Amino acid sequence: MSYGQDYRRKLVSANQAVKLIKSGDWIDYGSMNGQVVSLDRALAARKDELKDIKVWNLLNSYPARILEVDPDGEVFTWNSWHLSARDRQLMKSGRPVFYSSIRYSELPRYVREHIEALDVAMLQVAPMDKHGFFNFGPQGSHSRAVCDRAQVIIVEVNQNMPRCLGGYEEGVHISEVDYIVEGENPPLAQLPDTVFSQVDEKAARYIIEEMEDECCIQLGIGGMPNAVGKMIADSDLKDLGCHTEMLVDAYVDMFEAGRLTNAKKNIDPGKMVYTFAVGSQKLYDFIDNNPRCAMYPVNYTNDPAVASRNDKLVSINNAIEVDLYGQVCAESVGTRIISGTGGQLDFVLAGYQSKGGKSFVCLPSCNIDDQGNIDSRIVPVLKTGAIVTDPRSVAQYIVTEYGKFNLKGKTVWQRAEGLINLAHPQVRDELVKKAEEQGIWRKSNR
Repeated sequence: MSYGQDYRRKLVSANQAVKLIKSGDWIDYGSMNGQVVSLDRALAARKDELKDIKVWNLLNSYPARILEVDPDGEVFTWNSWHLSARDRQLMKSGRPVFYSSIRYSELPRYVREHIEALDVAMLQVAPMDKHGFFNFGPQGSHSRAVCDRAQVIIVEVNQNMPRCLGGYEEGVHISEVDYIVEGENPPLAQLPDTVFSQVDEKAARYIIEEMEDECCIQLGIGGMPNAVGKMIADSDLKDLGCHTEMLVDAYVDMFEAGRLTNAKKNIDPGKMVYTFAVGSQKLYDFIDNNPRCAMYPVNYTNDPAVASRNDKLVSINNAIEVDLYGQVCAESVGTRIISGTGGQLDFVLAGYQSKGGKSFVCLPSCNIDDQGNIDSRIVPVLKTGAIVTDPRSVAQYIVTEYGKFNLKGKTVWQRAEGLINLAHPQVRDELVKKAEEQGIWRKSNR
């Protein structure tokens, strides 16, 4: 049977496809731009026929109809490997959204070996190619592991999905697919243009000072990492490389400016290596069928043993708060989850392990409200219930708009002194007082 014949045989409507879902099933909904849309609406229409449906997702990108029709979670339970802004809004409105803690590089193994079950995988994909493959689009991540574990695979074809070259594990073959749905072809989710503050730019300059030609760059999510990318595009740095978790517009800017060639990388030379991409249409057009890019599963991109094989790996990530011991919280405000561990710990480790590499965690020194009140993000201790994303023994450089400080090899009193110098000047005396109370301040440090 030809691939075309097989395609027509498996082609069904979204309503037909979701009929196989039964009460008690675990379902993967696709990740990021691979999250299903037509199938979601069809499943929502079956709410009154079903019970106890558990859904997996990562970085919720589209409004999920099943959450709209079931706001109290009586039928559908939404479980996320990493929360998006949309997930945070759902949680704020009281919707039942649950986070599962991960170290991102290990996620494919969790799916293959540790999750309770996976009855049905539903994911948006690019149109089938002449060899019978449906490309996952710009969300390699753990998509292949999901297909390997699922009892049933349903693909929702989106004509707008770019075809992202690998690497490996970048698609699923029609022979493995049970049903094909031709979807509504929604546009891919777009990240708005990042507006950089003066604080972002000041902190970014401290990081740029530590970089040199032939560095390999990893940028995390957030304003400061992207400010670094934009500044690199305007710099004189040469022959930079890309080995990252998340590919964003800043990499395209660096490439178009001639800064990013990937020519000097130790592994995957000539390739921008990533596991997922989220940005503007410019980014999606750039990665479509582009042999300069290589999408891999996250257990390759984020494995510190792999990433650190690139010399001069520079990892740049955000944080919510850092305490005087050097513990980094990048995922919660107290017990309120904001995002997730993601791949930050992976790349903090990889940056330091790389020959000539460096790891930066950056954040504004404080938040200032409309009345001028200062809420320091350099704190004596993390808030009660805050998650330690990077242990004090792991983090290297901490950066704010007031400077940078290398934690490695420092005593507790040296750390307290260095980190207080990164805080807003108006809160430093109070931080010194707290450090004294905690027994981590030398009397001579005034």
